[in-house]
Amino acid sequence: MNLSKSFGLFFSSIRAKALAIATGFSFLIFASPASAHHPMGGGIPSNVFEGFMSGVAHPVIGFDHLVFIVSVGLFAATKPQGIWVPVAFVLSAMLGTCMHLIGANLPVVELVVSGSILLFGVLLAIKHSPNLLMITALSSIAGLFHGYAYGEAIFGAGTTALVAYLVGFTTIQLVISGSAFVVARKVLQRDPAQSFFHIRSAGLVLCGIGLAFLATQISALAFPLPK
Repeated sequence: MNLSKSFGLFFSSIRAKALAIATGFSFLIFASPASAHHPMGGGIPSNVFEGFMSGVAHPVIGFDHLVFIVSVGLFAATKPQGIWVPVAFVLSAMLGTCMHLIGANLPVVELVVSGSILLFGVLLAIKHSPNLLMITALSSIAGLFHGYAYGEAIFGAGTTALVAYLVGFTTIQLVISGSAFVVARKVLQRDPAQSFFHIRSAGLVLCGIGLAFLATQISALAFPLPK
């Protein structure tokens, strides 16, 4: 590697770290708890259309959920047969929603949702990430908590709206994670020599965002707002 290329990679790494820090602090200022993400303005969907649109909207307007879904797709792109990572996440998210609806209890859901972003960011940023089985297991665990959070928006709805909601959020999550998977795979295949740098840069950005959300959740727990 010549000197100019070495300097180029060095300054690119510095830019990636600066972007991660800037992004994290931006979301630290503007982030809000995931429980506030209600696509129907706090109302409960009452028909198939409302249920489906609520399901489609929830993972998108909840930026913490959206970022994690993208990170799942990115991780999938780094592993042979990695498509099982987003599949496991989506199926587990459905289970998490059902757990919420039947009254099962998962502790500190919002804290785990935020922490999952930071964890996947760290795992993407390090040189040797866990194997496919471990990542799939972590994705499944995270899916339970993300899905449990989704269940808040549909709690109390009728069966028809509920089924439509499950179809909606399953569809949009597969589309988002699948798109991230395809784009990341193309980038990595086009420039395999720099594949670690690209993935590490994405991981650093995720770390910044995850840290911001996690700090917001810890702050909300430590200093709850009066009702």
